[in-house]
Amino acid sequence: MKYLLDMKDLQKSFGHQLVLDRVSFRVEAGQIVGLIGPSGAGKSTMIKTMLGMEKADGGSALVLDHTMPNRQILGAIGYMAQSDALYEALSGQENLEFFAELKGLSKKDLAAELAHVAQVVDLTEHLNKTVSGYSGGMKRRLSLAIALLGRPQFLILDEPTVGIDPSLRRKIWKELLTLRDKGIGILVTTHVMDEAELTDKVGLLLGGKVIAFDQPSQLKKAYGVDSIEDVFLKAEGE
Repeated sequence: MKYLLDMKDLQKSFGHQLVLDRVSFRVEAGQIVGLIGPSGAGKSTMIKTMLGMEKADGGSALVLDHTMPNRQILGAIGYMAQSDALYEALSGQENLEFFAELKGLSKKDLAAELAHVAQVVDLTEHLNKTVSGYSGGMKRRLSLAIALLGRPQFLILDEPTVGIDPSLRRKIWKELLTLRDKGIGILVTTHVMDEAELTDKVGLLLGGKVIAFDQPSQLKKAYGVDSIEDVFLKAEGE
């Protein structure tokens, strides 16, 4: 398998509105690719389309060499959606156990795995609480913990740190960088420009098109600016 994600000329419209206009890029193992763009740029639609949750109108997206959806490889993917999909009547612990079972984690590894992901997102002390009593930020953290279960080959994270305080965000990114160094590929959408600086490559999605895609340092050089935020502002102005 050469690429964890190989997207070519992906197109998607809703009625007469073109949301994805021939979007192409790739994610390799051991690489974090960031995707930035204004609200409504099509970031979440792109993720849903590449995962087969929305039907593409053209182009292709191979995830782990497969067209999605494909149940056989779901266990090798960690996906965190922009909106939380949790069982609110259950506790955080019960949610983790449920999704761990879906991912096929063995009972032998379960306790250590749940303890690890809960520690990464700083939820250890809250696992026995019912999720309906969680704050919005806690629900995001639980969703991220679920995505991390099973040490997936490919992590797809849609705005993972929304509503999370800066110190915990830093801790989460430390874990993502560690996972990358272990060979895991990560695709992350974000509105936080300092997070985009931490990626290996970053794409700017604007008007349904990827108008820039390169290493953060190369983009800053190409646009003649000192930060990815300034790249974003300059590209949006053009």
